[in-house]
Amino acid sequence: MVRVGFFQFRPVFGKVQYNLNKVVKALKNVSADIIVLPELPFTGYYFKDREELKLLAEEINASSTVQALIKICRECDFYLVTGFAEKSGNKYFNSALLIGPEGVIHTYRKLHLFNEEKNWFDPGDIPLQISEIRGVKVGMMICFDWIFPEVFRALSIMGADLICHPSNLVLSYCQQTMISRCLENSVFAVTANRFGADKRPQGEIIFTGKSQIVAPKGELICKAPSKREVLYLRDINIDLAKDKMISPLNDIIKDRRQEFYDILCRRSD
Repeated sequence: MVRVGFFQFRPVFGKVQYNLNKVVKALKNVSADIIVLPELPFTGYYFKDREELKLLAEEINASSTVQALIKICRECDFYLVTGFAEKSGNKYFNSALLIGPEGVIHTYRKLHLFNEEKNWFDPGDIPLQISEIRGVKVGMMICFDWIFPEVFRALSIMGADLICHPSNLVLSYCQQTMISRCLENSVFAVTANRFGADKRPQGEIIFTGKSQIVAPKGELICKAPSKREVLYLRDINIDLAKDKMISPLNDIIKDRRQEFYDILCRRSD
């Protein structure tokens, strides 16, 4: 059994240290293997422009935020998947970091930018990857990636047992769709969303909460409320994700007729 979970909370825009302190306090003395935090949990989400993002983004190797997260992972002996506003040279990415007692293990940069994110961030440029943590093959995606089934499928084909999904969801139907994604790929998923709103000079964005854990057969293990801070942990049997049989004669990965899916590899303009 593996203990996984999420911390759903309400970040305050631009208050990096305040948000970091809240996370560290919530996770202090927690017993878990993998915990997922929301998308951009330290900076907040709704940037006024790219210049504002530049003021708040950090380089991973020079980040006091990352160092504090490594410290809590060491003290409590768990792993975190967290959103992160990443500076890399003259580029800025909406990223997710896999962090453990040994440091930063992998960086994923969001492939599919949502709406005004295209004005702030550069599109992700790191291929999808699986990392093995305590016998669990972990894949990462971020928020709006959910609407592209190719992301979830690609990670599943690569062998993912668990998809960690930091999110700042504003649309109302991601959580339901993730149930289908887990069913059609026989994979666990942890979606860590935030709640509350970013009220900025250009407008307001309201986030939906309802973080959740879903099991391989589309079973909803838990769902958080829409407007409440929640730390939820659950022991899961990761072996369930290795069973790809949907009926006695149907393996959902091996039964794919790839020769008929060529259109998926063509670029649409």
